[in-house]
Amino acid sequence: MNIILDLLLLLIIIIYSYLESLVKVFIPQRRKSVAGEIVLITGAGHGIGRHTAYEFAKRKSRLVLWDINKHGVEETAAECRKLGAITHVFVVDCSNRGEIYDSVNQVKKEVGDVTIVVNNAGAIYPADLLSTKDEEITKTFEVNILGHFWITKALLPAMMQRNHGHIVTVASVCGHGVIPYIIPYCSSKFAAVGFHRALTSEFEALGKTGIKTSCLCPVFVNTGFTKNPSTRLFPVLETNEVARSLIDGILTNKKMIFVPSYLSIFLTLERFLPERALAAINHVQDIQFEAVVGHKTKMK
Repeated sequence: MNIILDLLLLLIIIIYSYLESLVKVFIPQRRKSVAGEIVLITGAGHGIGRHTAYEFAKRKSRLVLWDINKHGVEETAAECRKLGAITHVFVVDCSNRGEIYDSVNQVKKEVGDVTIVVNNAGAIYPADLLSTKDEEITKTFEVNILGHFWITKALLPAMMQRNHGHIVTVASVCGHGVIPYIIPYCSSKFAAVGFHRALTSEFEALGKTGIKTSCLCPVFVNTGFTKNPSTRLFPVLETNEVARSLIDGILTNKKMIFVPSYLSIFLTLERFLPERALAAINHVQDIQFEAVVGHKTKMK
């Protein structure tokens, strides 16, 4: 009898959720304030991280900027200060667990408890698997996913105590679908999406609903890390437009942020297509970028 009641309740919740989502399409969602929040952004010296820092600076957050590139992160910080934000800079290698833990302790002493973290630092080495060096595979996983674990574990106790915070995982469309010649990157981004979903589920199980999570999944972004990217079905995005989509998702507590937004529809349809149709779509997409294949750089 209990299982029947549970199934009926489940059906009601599913119908309600669909109606709620439909209403949200037409009614603008309320945006929360991040003024005064202590925001840690990794990979802030370049690309999405830099422009995300600008977006938080405009909203009067207190910024903690991490990057391995001292010159780049200081440039970002200077612009954030011009926008009126209190900004702290740390040179951190997000592939080094000990350095991450030491830096978090330093942030706690000098700035305070971080309430929003944007795990954005990333690594990519475009090449076929046999041309990819072992240390490049290791570095990709250390930065793209293991760093998320160490940073989140170090910051989480204070968030749990207050039941307040927001953990942002910067992943990729490559965390939902695969592209040749970036196997370690795709694998690490699948792991990042899994980390986000499992962490979200764990907060719900623990009743820590005041800690929000978001996961950013854009298509190709013009960050400079992948040379000459192009595709026929999706645009190559600029970092500032991705950052604007990200901040909008954070302010509305959106769990999965696809850029462009219609990407979610495409990925849903993909699940129901046979393999031959998927291969045809990949052919039509004609994704290209510079990659090392057979130890030579080619457009692939």
